[in-house]
Amino acid sequence: MVISIIGMIIGIIVAIVGCVYLVREKDDKDSRKIYGTISVIGLAVFVAMLVKLIFEIM
Repeated sequence: MVISIIGMIIGIIVAIVGCVYLVREKDDKDSRKIYGTISVIGLAVFVAMLVKLIFEIM
């Protein structure tokens, strides 16, 4: 349960940081791809850990 919560926190932090840099570097095409991918990965980690937490509680 603790690992799921820590994973959710890390995932949301990675997603937020990726979005911040995505907005900051919006004019550079390569940066948009990199930071967009990082944001999606962070969001995927968050969702995966949320699902894991829900199944652990049940």
